[in-house]
Amino acid sequence: MNSDDLRTMLLIRHFELALLDLFARGEVHGTTHTCLGQEAVPVALSPLLDPDDFVFSNHRGHGHYLARFDDPAGLLAEILGRDGGVSGGVGGSQHLRRGRHLSTGVQGESLPVAAGTALHLARSEPGRLACVYVGDGSWGEGAMYEALNMAALWRLPLLVAVEHNGIAQSTPTAAAMAGTIAGRAAAFGVEHLHVDATEPGVARLRTALAAPVERVRRGAGPLVVEFATRRTGPHSKGDDSRPAGELDRLRTQDWYARLDGPEFDRLDAEQRARVAAVVRDVTARPPATGRVAAEVEQWQPVSV
Repeated sequence: MNSDDLRTMLLIRHFELALLDLFARGEVHGTTHTCLGQEAVPVALSPLLDPDDFVFSNHRGHGHYLARFDDPAGLLAEILGRDGGVSGGVGGSQHLRRGRHLSTGVQGESLPVAAGTALHLARSEPGRLACVYVGDGSWGEGAMYEALNMAALWRLPLLVAVEHNGIAQSTPTAAAMAGTIAGRAAAFGVEHLHVDATEPGVARLRTALAAPVERVRRGAGPLVVEFATRRTGPHSKGDDSRPAGELDRLRTQDWYARLDGPEFDRLDAEQRARVAAVVRDVTARPPATGRVAAEVEQWQPVSV
């Protein structure tokens, strides 16, 4: 793994661990969903995306944002509702907007929006694409299939990145999904690519993705990329319902536990220190007081 990819992987890892620590200390309000174990997916994919492509993220989207923007301070300020947050401190962990990067906490909601955006791009900005991140749990939402149907019929430049971690909140995918994601894509005549993101090696993933993503960009129609990955952290905060033995096994197999050596140790310490400095900076900031935050505040109901 090259140094830049490893550095981003480690940034995401230590950012997510810091978030869980902040939540345990009572400094994160609401909810937050980490992508621990899934860092390789956005790190492999992001360099293949143009800055003018649209990216639609989901509730487990911190890694998607950090891989694209390398902005831990803006993201943490947003999550904590502090000054300098990427969305004015009112979007929190799940609802971010920065240019053509948007996220939502509504399960499966982004695919229809991404399909509509891809239609606009096909008509007005040829060569651009819309990338949408979804999980295996999202395939229980009917809007996903309506969007795929239209994307296939109209050969839209839509890239569907499926982070298949094998569990939807607390339900194993095998207990909730009949058939396969490949079969669902095939039903609409959509190209499907399966890649194993559980093994260390971001360059291998990127090489497998490069040509198929370019075909989407050039008008070949939508692509569903199914990333086999692992979620080594809880669904949100500390609510992991999986047996301790299973969690131990997943963490032993995790990329972070399997990498070592002087370069890894150097970059690991570097990113750990970087995130710690960001936490110190952001937690010392005042609450968000920007225009967006002020507008939302005045909409709040009052007691009478």
